[in-house]
Amino acid sequence: MQASGPGSSCGDRDAIEAEAARLLARLNSDPSPQDEAEICAWVESDPRHAVAFARAEAAWDAAERLKSAAAEITLPPLQVIVSEEQQRRLSRNIMVAAAVAVMLFIVAAIVTVRTFTGVERYQTGIGQVQDIALEDGSQLHLNSGSEAEVRFTGNGRKVRILKGEASFDVAHGDDRPFDVEARAAVIRAVGTAFNVRLRPSVVELTVTHGTVTVHSGNNSLARVGAGSGAVIQPRSIALTRLDPKLVGQRTAWRERMVELDGETIEQAAGEFNRYRTTPILIGDTRVSALRIGGRFRTTDSRQFLSALQLSLPVRAVNGEDGSVMLLYRDDASDEDAGDIP
Repeated sequence: MQASGPGSSCGDRDAIEAEAARLLARLNSDPSPQDEAEICAWVESDPRHAVAFARAEAAWDAAERLKSAAAEITLPPLQVIVSEEQQRRLSRNIMVAAAVAVMLFIVAAIVTVRTFTGVERYQTGIGQVQDIALEDGSQLHLNSGSEAEVRFTGNGRKVRILKGEASFDVAHGDDRPFDVEARAAVIRAVGTAFNVRLRPSVVELTVTHGTVTVHSGNNSLARVGAGSGAVIQPRSIALTRLDPKLVGQRTAWRERMVELDGETIEQAAGEFNRYRTTPILIGDTRVSALRIGGRFRTTDSRQFLSALQLSLPVRAVNGEDGSVMLLYRDDASDEDAGDIP
């Protein structure tokens, strides 16, 4: 089910972009602390502003990387590689290309800006889970292989998930909005607990306490309450009602556990690979569709592999690099085939 709220018109979008350009000019003209505070207030005042700036930050980073890459390129003297006539033609082409590059850079600069200082960045390695106490009393929990930026100002509290998965316990008693940016989505909460996972093509939201609002794109706005979730795409929000068991599965990593309830071996291997530096691979398509249930520690995939071999027609072959290949065991009896309780 897709939920949509009142959308902004093209004129609204143009006005937001124009205001962003005006704020950029102020920030690039030796802004005063009051200027910076006003800019922060504008960004915090509307989720659409936050969405626009989240996208802008990505564009800004890309522009910076292009500048760095260009600065590292060294060419031999022009006269060594081309004739005089070629130099004249090449010079004209370079001037045209340079003009285009400058225009593109100016456009990128107009629509992008970093509006916050004092950014704290947290990240976890493969197999590591980290619990972080934020300055307002909120808790940020990062799953394996995850990264997030935290920026607090007098006007708002903002967390940007760069990759992986994060869970939040938002502190009560703070009037500043608490915004979580996840790709094109902004999730706003006060005194709420929820989980956000960046999957390959969607953002998966699970709310365990309280209510959050979700804004994605220009027209998609939804409220998600405890016991519910959402699958968020750039221009749509699909709401789902979750049973307690599924909520527990999605948040089991907080206890350093993986909970399985009839998932396929392919899905289960994918979950364990989030915590392994070398992967579990499937070497036979007959293995992929077999299903398994159980509760396993994220730090001990050997228990999972042992359960597979004891209860399913599967054998695990260890690779020299630490990887594991799952193969179908053809000599298994019919009694061996089935799900692990």
